[in-house]
Amino acid sequence: MPPGHPDFGRPLPCRCKLEEISETRLEDLRSASNLGMLSRMTFENFRVDGVRPREEQTLREASRRAREFAERPEGWLILLGDYGCGKTHLAAAIANYCLERGHPSLFVIVPDLLDHLRATYSPGSSVSYDERFETVLMSPLLILDDLGTQQTTPWAQEKLYQLFNQRYNARLPTVVTSNRLLEEIDPRLRSRMSDPELCQVYRMVTRDFRGSGHSDQLSSLYLYANKTFETFKPRPELPRDEQENLKGAVSTAKEFAENPQDWLVLMGEHGCGKTHLAAAIANSCVDGGSAVVFKEVPELLDHLRATYRPGSTATYDQLFQLVKTAHVLILDDLGTESATDWAREKLYQILNYRYAARLPTVITMRNTIEQTEPRLASRMLDVSLCTICAILAPGYHSDQLSRSPRKKRRKS
Repeated sequence: MPPGHPDFGRPLPCRCKLEEISETRLEDLRSASNLGMLSRMTFENFRVDGVRPREEQTLREASRRAREFAERPEGWLILLGDYGCGKTHLAAAIANYCLERGHPSLFVIVPDLLDHLRATYSPGSSVSYDERFETVLMSPLLILDDLGTQQTTPWAQEKLYQLFNQRYNARLPTVVTSNRLLEEIDPRLRSRMSDPELCQVYRMVTRDFRGSGHSDQLSSLYLYANKTFETFKPRPELPRDEQENLKGAVSTAKEFAENPQDWLVLMGEHGCGKTHLAAAIANSCVDGGSAVVFKEVPELLDHLRATYRPGSTATYDQLFQLVKTAHVLILDDLGTESATDWAREKLYQILNYRYAARLPTVITMRNTIEQTEPRLASRMLDVSLCTICAILAPGYHSDQLSRSPRKKRRKS
């Protein structure tokens, strides 16, 4: 440096050394960030193309919000959505983006965080509980992945509350991902996550892009891939009043599929077309990017029972949560299940939750409302939420048999 320069006479690292120092610092930050294999997840390799239009729109909006947060980490960003929708990728991309710019961030999966805190109570622990908790508590940017998957013990609830409350009061930048609805999260945490002055909440409504989600295993929609509004037959052989009634049912189903909201109940005889219309709604919603669970009620209950087996690949909580919170749920043939106390209770829990949360739901049934379990019937009769569409047409196959000429038996 020339004489008179503030750094004259002081040793300064050369350009090569500066690059080496920068790389070392970045590696230290990455090591402290706890990202591990997630360091490969960036905004550039986040998948938004080649998916259904509505899914692409959802993903682009989520990516936009995440990138804006990464560029200016202020307040809280809450990403909600089902398994495999891309929440963790975006959360990791935020951390990686900040690290590349030299801003410290800490990425932790909530159940792992609680395990690490418990481990500090061990006599052989090299770090104290206070030290580890303080590190998480005061991290310049904290990313909490998979909130809601932890064991909800009183101790775990208390630790999470302390963490959320401290960061809320200090207004520290925080990202939270969860596959739960906001209404299902501990009220003390939810009240802080719902503050519009600090938090932005975005729900990602897409299917599981890993291709191995329980949604695909549970839903029976693949069996009804050919059931669309285009393949629904108008049945011109019916009397005029039944034809008009059927046209009205098709119109109602199409309106629901275009804008899935609240509940639709399709009633009628076996084979009258209600399952076809329900499947057409489901296929239309899937094409639009909605996550749909389509299941016959007896089979749904069988799947839930099967999770109690020792070799089950899915837990009861996972499947039950999936059904309860599906963006669009279609229950076919309600009333044909075995009416055990357990079955009635599970159906009530599912439908009561969706009723309270006003989640789009389609139900097909042969029974009348009067024949339906009273707790379910009371929710279906709420005209502010539920549209009941009774199909008057007889079953297609029985109608065909009754109208077709019988063959004369040949005399021997």
